[in-house]
Amino acid sequence: MADASLAPSADNVAVTSSAARRIAEILATEPPASMLRVSVEGGGCSGFQYKFDITREKAEDDLVIERDGATVVVDPVSLEYMSGSQLDFVDDLIGASFKISNPHATASCGCGTSFAL
Repeated sequence: MADASLAPSADNVAVTSSAARRIAEILATEPPASMLRVSVEGGGCSGFQYKFDITREKAEDDLVIERDGATVVVDPVSLEYMSGSQLDFVDDLIGASFKISNPHATASCGCGTSFAL
């Protein structure tokens, strides 16, 4: 379910409470000061794909999103593709995964990690 209190803005990425909880759980098993890096790369079945990495490195121009013990970083180039998006964590019959709702995507694949603009 979307978190209405954290609606994404045009130059930002929102993280739902469900995503923040799961990210915090993951980061709790990582070294101190670890963060989830979300980026966009070329490739995937629809042209672009999201990449999720655990990192301890943050660039000065990264967007940093902190919520409920979770820290997410997005580089400026990826932010151009992801601005206004919402990062959520869903657990349904298909499985549990992070899902990005991107208002710029014109198409996406069934796996949810690939999109087209």
